[in-house]
Amino acid sequence: MPPQQPSCVACQRTQEEIPLIALLFQNKMYHICPQHLPVLIHNPQMLVGKLPGAEGLTPAEHHD
Repeated sequence: MPPQQPSCVACQRTQEEIPLIALLFQNKMYHICPQHLPVLIHNPQMLVGKLPGAEGLTPAEHHD
């Protein structure tokens, strides 16, 4: 079985479809696309079930 292509943890699009940003979390490599990077920063709870441990992430504080 060939290795699985990296894909966005939020939308599952691959590097063939969209640029991906690599992130290291809990000693494992994950990928996220630029469209969903704000979700990781501001609404990580939306990644629960898609990114292991997302339920423990806190959103960035806004200082508007």
